[in-house]
Amino acid sequence: MKQYDVVIIGAGAAGLFCAAQLGQAGKSVAVLDNGKKIGRKILMSGGGFCNFTNLDVTPKHYLSQNPHFVKSALSRYTNWDFISLVASYGIAYHEKELGQLFCDESSQQIVDLLQAECAKGKVDIVLRQAVVSIEKFVKNFEIQTASETYQTENLVIATGGLSMSGLGASPFGYKVAEQFSIPVVPVRASLVPFTWKESDKPFASLSGIALPVSVSNRNQTFTNQMLFTHRGLSGPAILQISNYWEMGESVEIDLLPSENIVEIVQELRQSSPKLQLKTVLNRHFPKKLVELWFEQHLLQDKVIAQLTKADLQQLEQFIHHWHFLPNGTEGYRTAEVTMGGVDTDYISSKTMEAKQVEGLYFIGEVLDVTGWLGGYNFQWAWSSAAACAKGILAK
Repeated sequence: MKQYDVVIIGAGAAGLFCAAQLGQAGKSVAVLDNGKKIGRKILMSGGGFCNFTNLDVTPKHYLSQNPHFVKSALSRYTNWDFISLVASYGIAYHEKELGQLFCDESSQQIVDLLQAECAKGKVDIVLRQAVVSIEKFVKNFEIQTASETYQTENLVIATGGLSMSGLGASPFGYKVAEQFSIPVVPVRASLVPFTWKESDKPFASLSGIALPVSVSNRNQTFTNQMLFTHRGLSGPAILQISNYWEMGESVEIDLLPSENIVEIVQELRQSSPKLQLKTVLNRHFPKKLVELWFEQHLLQDKVIAQLTKADLQQLEQFIHHWHFLPNGTEGYRTAEVTMGGVDTDYISSKTMEAKQVEGLYFIGEVLDVTGWLGGYNFQWAWSSAAACAKGILAK
């Protein structure tokens, strides 16, 4: 049997960061993971460049049944704290858009940083360790894996959610919560592409085409790129709205958010009244998209001087108020995060400790905290990990 001050299950962003801080403060720490290598999701993130935080991080960038839960952790370990750590390792980074910070070279640099931080704290990282059972005794926990038994006073669950299932994601963390009578808010795939209904399948031929849009539902509006795919709609604007979307709900898409199509046509009527509508639209949209609209008889080509008031109203509705009803989403296979998770009402927002189970902590994505696209979920990993470490050290 191996004994540690802290055992952390999950060698992802939150687990490794928490382990490093505890180890460097003098605690004996073991990180257990069922995978072959650490930081698998970090390596995949941001197209291989890891969007590790954002320049603008506030509680409003997070969804949870308890919207106040994130405030304490985010205020005590900020985006600037992590940016300083990245800079101290000489990792070059850049802002892509909307405050999103990415490594210049590779996501591997963030994994290497976390590994180096753990090494400084003499953390034992034990891979290929599938946990078979967890038992709570009066003073400690006993964790049984296929090959070893671990004993600890402090058990940290950092196993993430169900997103990116190809990387070994599992409901393990939720099962631990349920074992200790901690409720789990129903989970679903989020920051995830939408799929086509059968009637929208002709749009699949536009796969690879992107354009700037504003996409809205009754809760939120996001303006960013939208991407047509073989399966449906993706791109940052769609991923963002997916956090707020409910099954069976349509979203409204403005295909030309920076201009008004009717005003464009009205002006051209004065200078070039003989222009075809199709010609005008080709100036503002990808040609292949315009072709499809006319092929599918969604719009009728006319000389713009002949467009009636009703034609212009229909055009305005079509371009600025496309009501798209998704068939569903692509699910956990391509989702960046999991919405829902361990109910935060049962967790201390200051220490991440379960209120009714002394020594049991939950950090990162396993909790019912979901950030926007743009580095917010990584920042939650860093901040919740830091809060947990401080909580354990304060005992």
